[in-house]
Amino acid sequence: MPAPGLYRAAVDVLGIAVETSVVRRWARWLAPASQPFFLTAGEAVDLGLTPDRAGRDLSAELRDTYEVWNLPTGLEVVWLDEHMFHAQARNVRAALVRAQVRRGRGAVPAISDWADIVDAQVLREQADGHRFVWWPTLVQTCTDAILKRVIVSDGHLPCQRKAVPVAIWRAAASTLPHARALSGTFANGSGANCFGTVMAASGVQSAAEAWMHQEPFEAWLADNSAVGGTDDLPGTVLVWRGADRASQHSAVTLGGGWGLHKPSQSWATPRQVLTMHDLIRTAPPGVTLDRYSLREAAARTALVEPA
Repeated sequence: MPAPGLYRAAVDVLGIAVETSVVRRWARWLAPASQPFFLTAGEAVDLGLTPDRAGRDLSAELRDTYEVWNLPTGLEVVWLDEHMFHAQARNVRAALVRAQVRRGRGAVPAISDWADIVDAQVLREQADGHRFVWWPTLVQTCTDAILKRVIVSDGHLPCQRKAVPVAIWRAAASTLPHARALSGTFANGSGANCFGTVMAASGVQSAAEAWMHQEPFEAWLADNSAVGGTDDLPGTVLVWRGADRASQHSAVTLGGGWGLHKPSQSWATPRQVLTMHDLIRTAPPGVTLDRYSLREAAARTALVEPA
């Protein structure tokens, strides 16, 4: 029998039509054939597991899946595939999964959040009966529904691209020539972030898939905008800054009370359109919001492709 969703051309995720081939790619990032488990050296010895001494690299997508930035330093990494994991004794599997929860590793969900989609008995038998990790055979049981919930469960609001009037897109085109095409899309993988999204919407096309750092973004902004702006007009760049004045997040107005941003660099976050009210209220505490008015594309001096 074909996997669920095989004959559908697209899956609706946060109001965005996502091709089934993309969902299958997401499944490989959520549940790779082999995945890392993070342990202290003592825990690895106690559990009889062998750490990876060769230092296997994690792809950008797996770093985001497992939220590696949350982990303490100095941990050993044990790589296991699905067969190797299930070959361990039940108490070892339970201790291994509980250790991931303590460390803050991503993709260790609660069974109670998934028992309506995935066989609860299978999940309870995997480890300690409360938490589990994703494996390919689990995700294959209901790929579309699982990936859709994974992305929605990150707390992102639905994309409102379809609600933006055509007149708004037309008015924004001289300042943001690529905003309409970019909105309501997912990047090809991890790395594409908020800064690159703003730059790409304004015309720097290669920035759409780039992991754009603060320095080139700030240089581009200084060359192509003036301080100040209004949220009702297209081309106002919003920059949230921390106490040290470093830029932490950015978005751009489309006009008429609409804005475009990408919540993070993760493969699981879309380039989404929101009302300005919703966009601004998603900002974290402890930041200040600055506004900059972009010049029209034809008048800019630095629409250069980033190195």
